[in-house]
Amino acid sequence: MALAAASNGRALTSVGNFGVSTTLLRTCSVTATPLNFGNYIAGAGALTVNSTVNIRCTRSTAFTVALNSGTTAGGTISQRLLTNGTSTLQYNLFRTAAAITVFGDGTAGSRTRSGVGSGLASTVRFTVFGNLPDSASNRVATPGGYTDTVGVTVTY
Repeated sequence: MALAAASNGRALTSVGNFGVSTTLLRTCSVTATPLNFGNYIAGAGALTVNSTVNIRCTRSTAFTVALNSGTTAGGTISQRLLTNGTSTLQYNLFRTAAAITVFGDGTAGSRTRSGVGSGLASTVRFTVFGNLPDSASNRVATPGGYTDTVGVTVTY
């Protein structure tokens, strides 16, 4: 009789559930546009240009942006240097176009920048203002191309 009941075309079912979960981790990424002073003519005045630091963070993720002193030996947060062999040019990076507060790592009188992420599809932008002064030191530098690399750190 049991065989007859199972073969009458009715399917038997059992229902269960399983949980689904994940943890969305905080994350940030950073890119920056190059800062190019162009051609410096000693005695013709200071050069000012800017760069943009682009931060993408998960929604509601608080972050801080810091800039290091660069890769040129002898450069500091308070006096960054471009290099061409053993010759250097002084420059610095600031939080505003007025070139008053150095954009740095939070030490030596410098300040960082802070923000809050609004999702990885949105970019929070900070302008970095560069100033290459027409200083006595810069006026005696050897002609040629000068470079430096500044590291950007996003802490979140």
